Amino acid sequence: MITLRQSQDRGNANHGWLDTKHSFSFANYYDPQHMGFSALRVINDDRIKPNSGFDTHGHRDMEIITFVLSGSIQHKDSEGNVKVLTAGEFQLMSAGSGIYHSEFNASQTEELQLLQIWIEPNTFGNEPEYQQKSFGTNAGLTAIASPTGQEGSFSIKQDASLYQLVLEPGSEMNVEIGMGRKMYVHHIAGELSVDSYALSPGDGAKIELTDKVMFSNNSTTNVIALVFDLP
Repeated sequence: MITLRQSQDRGNANHGWLDTKHSFSFANYYDPQHMGFSALRVINDDRIKPNSGFDTHGHRDMEIITFVLSGSIQHKDSEGNVKVLTAGEFQLMSAGSGIYHSEFNASQTEELQLLQIWIEPNTFGNEPEYQQKSFGTNAGLTAIASPTGQEGSFSIKQDASLYQLVLEPGSEMNVEIGMGRKMYVHHIAGELSVDSYALSPGDGAKIELTDKVMFSNNSTTNVIALVFDLP
């Protein structure tokens, strides 16, 4: 069963410096039909103006993944990490027992666009951790985060995995889904079909009660999406 979450139906908040769209309930946006999906709790599509960002604030017991779509981020946290992330890079902050951080647009002139993703952990009170990496743009599924850190991916504290999907024009991929598992797709760029459903950038798809799904790209440009394997 596939249930679409269309981009225009997401929650939206515009604070001037920040224009954000929420796939799931977050902050002042509440929709009891969209409180998360399995262990996936948040996907926020943030656009941040130059010289703006999130002041220092705290988190605990959450796996927080950031994917920079355009522009760059200046990151600082209470563990002593001071980093800059550029377009195409991923960041994992395992909040554990507690971490404070700030995230600012590192450019004086360019808008920053990022995806902020929260995955609920299955263990609590761990030491905070920080990981950062570019995984490239190879065709197919590239592991970004997993419970074991497989294939050089980030190691997260949940029985869940995140993949980057890149499909070249005219290509397709059949992906198996484990028994009792769920899948969520967040579409980023190109024209992606999930079985018979066509997705536009910003759309999401909840996939459950099935053992496989077909991804296809019938356009002339690459497809880019995030694929979550969830308990």
